[in-house]
Order: sequence, then C-alpha cells, then structure tokens
Amino acid sequence: MSTETKPVTDINALNEEIAGKSKFVDSLFEEIGHVIVGQNYMVERLLIGLLTNGHVLLEGVPGLAKTLTVKTMADTVKADFQRVQFTPDLLPADLIGTMIYNPKSGEFSPHKGPIFTNIVLADEINRAPPKVQSALLEAMQERQVTIGTETYRLQDPFLVLATQNPIEQEGTYPLPEAQVDRFMLKLHIDYPDRNEERKIMDRMVEGNNLSVKQIITPEDIIRARDIVSRVYMDEKIKDYIVDIVIATRDPERYGLKIKELVEYGASPRATINLALASKAYAFIKRRGYVTPADVKAVGFDVMRHRIILTYEAEAEDITSEEIVKKIFDTIEVP
Repeated sequence: MSTETKPVTDINALNEEIAGKSKFVDSLFEEIGHVIVGQNYMVERLLIGLLTNGHVLLEGVPGLAKTLTVKTMADTVKADFQRVQFTPDLLPADLIGTMIYNPKSGEFSPHKGPIFTNIVLADEINRAPPKVQSALLEAMQERQVTIGTETYRLQDPFLVLATQNPIEQEGTYPLPEAQVDRFMLKLHIDYPDRNEERKIMDRMVEGNNLSVKQIITPEDIIRARDIVSRVYMDEKIKDYIVDIVIATRDPERYGLKIKELVEYGASPRATINLALASKAYAFIKRRGYVTPADVKAVGFDVMRHRIILTYEAEAEDITSEEIVKKIFDTIEVP
C-alpha cells in the first residue's frame, strides 16, 4: 500500500490481539438481535460511537426502533443509562441539574440532572429550545457540566445518542451547525424490508418479554478504545482522508464542479472523525489495519451533516449525500 509500511509481524500481532479482544462484538450483535430485527447498520454505527467516544445522531421517521435500539444497546453495556424526552418546554436545569437551597443550613447544594450518566439518549433532540441545546453543547464537547459556579466532570465513557424526526415541523428547533458538527456520525435510518417487517410483527404481536444480557462493561470499552487507537493507518490512507475533506472546501483543486453547490465545506472534525471511525470499523471487521473500503463505508455517516449546501443546490433538490458520492467517485483511491 505504501513504501513506508509497518512490519508484517506487527500487523499480524495486532490482528491476533484484535481477534481476541473483539470477541464481544459478535456477542453484542447476537444479544441485540434478540430484541431488534435487522438494523445491523444502526447497531454497527452505534458501536463505532462507543469505540471512539463519539456522539451519534439518528434521523428517521417514527416507528423505526431508533429509541429501542439505543436502549437495547445500553442494556448490553454494564453502564449507567438515562433517557431524556426533549420537548419545547424543557429547561436546561431539567437536563444538567440546578442548585437547591437548603433552608436548614442556609446553603445551596447541587442537584445533578440526568446528563450525569454514561449513555444519555436525547429523544427527539430537535424539539428542545436553543437554551437546552447550549447546555448540551458543553457536555458533548468538553465532557463537563457547569452548575452555578462549579464545574463537574462527566463519567467516562460519556456518550450522547440523539434521535430526531425529519418530517416533523411544528414545535421543532433545527440544531445549530456548531452542535451538529459535534456529532461524530449522523445516521439515516430507513424502513425494514418485507421479511424483516414480518419478523417484527410476529415478535411484537406475540408479546414475549424481550430482554438482553450485559455483555461488556465500561472498562471493556475503554480497553477496546486503546486497541482501536493502535489500528494501523498507512500514510496514503491518511492523505486520502485529508483529500476527501479538503475537496468539500476546494473542489476545483480536484476537478470537481460542485463549488456553486457547497456554501461551506466540512470542518477539521470531519478529518479527525473519519480517521477514528475508519479505525473502529476495521476493528469491528477484525482487522488491525485500515483500507480505503473502510473509509468509504463510514464516509457518508461522517460527512453528510458537515456540508452546508447553497440555495442553488436546495432548489435543485441536491443533497449533501450526492455531494459526498461525487467526491468519493472522483478522489483517487490509494
């Protein structure tokens, strides 16, 4: 792949280590499959978020088991989990907590909100007002929360898994670009196929008590993250990732005629997250090295929400995904 390659023995040793340390992946998928039918794409991307400490935004119409999948995955992890239903009347204090006055001592003491957990499900995140979004922003980026004059560190791991409904308009607040950029991945969840829909109907109509076992612990996740960070990425793969992101900002440099369609290209977070997600994807596939196919596999999820389109593009019904596809089709694969 490159003249500057890692010794084969190192790669083989890393492959063997990953083969041993990634056994929980199959168990995780199998356990989640006891409750969720299909949706392997969603489960796989949620796992990438866990392995890279990256927040995930799930977008899809109601009834596609977004909330159930997140809850089921959280149940397989021996970690604290909180679900917050975002509504137009939600206040920042409802999320992060507030200072409570104690009349006996005459002092204020902090009452921590549901965000003090390992995994927080922000259900219908785009229904909360801007003040709540701002409160969530600090937690997502800095992994800390400020209540009054005190700042508190959040637990590790800390992950925000958020859902939003793309077809609901009334009572919604579009997420600010700065917050959307904090999500490592944005997933588009689609309808199940006919066979999956039949299985869903049979499973749910029978009314069986569906539950899952705990497979991994937060300590297992932190150890797995260390291995993911050591997954080998060739210099040419790194250059490939940088070219993909820069092509969104300077398309003419790569012979792409999309400049009039893109108002703002992807930020450097796209470069960082594309590299991290590619490593995690390789880990899930039991490999100690990243291939161009890994980059393409996670590319749409990392890039689709980081490209701001022009009015011309919106008028022509061109989506950010089409822009990403043109970039992948044009940039030379190493």
